Amino acid sequence: MTRILIVEDEPSYLDPLLYQLTREGYEAYGAASGEQAWTIYQEMEFDLVLLDLMLPGVSGTTLCRRMRELRRVPIIMVTAKSTENDVIIGLEIGADDYVTKPYSFRELLARIHAVLRRSLEGRDEGADAERTLSCGPIELSTASHEVRVRGELTAFPLKEFEVLEYLLRNKGHVLTRHQLIARVWGSDYVGDTKTLDVHIKRIRAKIEDDPAHPTLLTTVRGVGYRIGQ
Repeated sequence: MTRILIVEDEPSYLDPLLYQLTREGYEAYGAASGEQAWTIYQEMEFDLVLLDLMLPGVSGTTLCRRMRELRRVPIIMVTAKSTENDVIIGLEIGADDYVTKPYSFRELLARIHAVLRRSLEGRDEGADAERTLSCGPIELSTASHEVRVRGELTAFPLKEFEVLEYLLRNKGHVLTRHQLIARVWGSDYVGDTKTLDVHIKRIRAKIEDDPAHPTLLTTVRGVGYRIGQ
């Protein structure tokens, strides 16, 4: 049975989530503080963590960092709309996705399913490093360094290829500009972040039906980019 840890200090959110996730067939556990969550997390194995960022005592971002250092478990952050900086920090230190309060249980459940699915797919990635990555009309071959869009071979210069590859390897995830730049240009890159935006614009021109209104490679305002859902 899939085991989920819910870290939430508001009973009005925690109690219904425990009930609803249990009804969905998950083994759900709750923690009302960062300290309690950390104790439980060290003692038990979980398949996913729902982590509220606004916690008393140990903050959600600190807890996220600790969890990531201990083991690789998918983390969905739960945020208030006013905590944009915390969202960016959380994604940079390894959270897989985020939802904002108030949210519908249907939306949250869809995100849980998506993150768990990607987690299962990612477990085989190391043994399948050379493969075809796809999203909608895009097919990228990591072995031949070729990209096909709607079946047509499409030219992608090296940096554009690397940006697209990293996005596809994290399909459905929100990636910050810092994550993309560090991955493609290196963590010591000191240039303008507009360089990335230019590459995103060029990629959209090749993969989108209407680059001015992208539906495949979308911008998450104030955070970064995401390809797919």
